[in-house]
Amino acid sequence: QVQLVESGGGLVQAGNSRRLSCAASGRFFSGYNMGWFRQAPGKEREFVALISANGGTTHYTDSVEGRFTISRDNAKNTVYLQMNSLKPEDTAVYYCARTRGWHIDPREYDTWGQGTQVTVSP
Repeated sequence: QVQLVESGGGLVQAGNSRRLSCAASGRFFSGYNMGWFRQAPGKEREFVALISANGGTTHYTDSVEGRFTISRDNAKNTVYLQMNSLKPEDTAVYYCARTRGWHIDPREYDTWGQGTQVTVSP
């Protein structure tokens, strides 16, 4: 059974950067598209970024376009989210998840990590 484990969260000042990692156990990691989502207190889980199985195609929500970069290393079974120019409104629990299709709807993802907290101070 595949497990996803996020790491890299923490407290960061606005304007600074942070890189999140999501390590996958099990086989067939390279056969799945991978997404990052986030959930702030009192809000629904929202799509952040998506990367294709071979890493050649990416997609971002408008609010992070140009600031965040999703990437993956299939040899290490890991997907990353590089977050630059962080803002207080980026504060949330960040989750990675896998999907077979090309989706931004979290209901289309079948495996999720436990999440990692990112807090951006003003």
